[in-house]
Formats: sequence, C-alpha cells, structure tokens
Amino acid sequence: MSEAEERRVLCGASVYEQKYFFNEKEYGNLPESIKEELHILCVLFTEEVGGVFTLMFEEDGSITMQTEAADEDYLYDEVSAGLMVGEVRRQRREMFEALSLYYRVFILHEKLEDEQKQDGEE
Repeated sequence: MSEAEERRVLCGASVYEQKYFFNEKEYGNLPESIKEELHILCVLFTEEVGGVFTLMFEEDGSITMQTEAADEDYLYDEVSAGLMVGEVRRQRREMFEALSLYYRVFILHEKLEDEQKQDGEE
C-alpha cells in the first residue's frame, strides 16, 4: 500500500481553484465549530503561503499537514510553508489531539476507556 493510500483526507484548500474541500462523507458528524475552524485554517493557510494545503489522518489517527505547489507557481515559498506548518501545529495542538482521539474512537473503533482504566489500576 502506498503512503497516500494509508492517509485519509479530512479537508483542504487550493489557492489555484479558490476552493475548500471537507470530507463530509466520512467526517460529517464532527461538530460544526470544528468544521468552521478547519475551513478558516485551510483557507487562511493558502491565502498566506499559496499552493494547496491538505489535512489528513494517518493510519494511527495522527494528523498530517501537507502543502504543495504547482511547478509554475513562483510565488510559493517552500520555507515559509514549512514554518507555517510548524506554527499551525503548535497553535492548534489541542484541536489536532481532539481530532486524533475522534478518529481513533469513531473511525478505528478503539476502546479508550478500557485502556485508561488499566493504566489507572497499575
């Protein structure tokens, strides 16, 4: 299985098409406030840096941010994009942790309560 097949797209935005995408089919039951925050995050990211910005879930439920640009996009700054990814990761850490927990419980069907009880008994 390729790296791309192991990831599941949550949302993304493209400055080229001036569009935002949210994977409503798989994650439509997320709270509206989270959906709105993701929308704002993606659009602002592409407005600031350019290119295409995508948020994805890895197999383990962790969040991956991917940014890329068209070859002919000379305004896209890869260094700035990398710095912005780090800043977003720091500023939105709690939201990404909550999304990861959501993914593990509702998509992977992990039983987290059992693990927490076992950790507390040891």
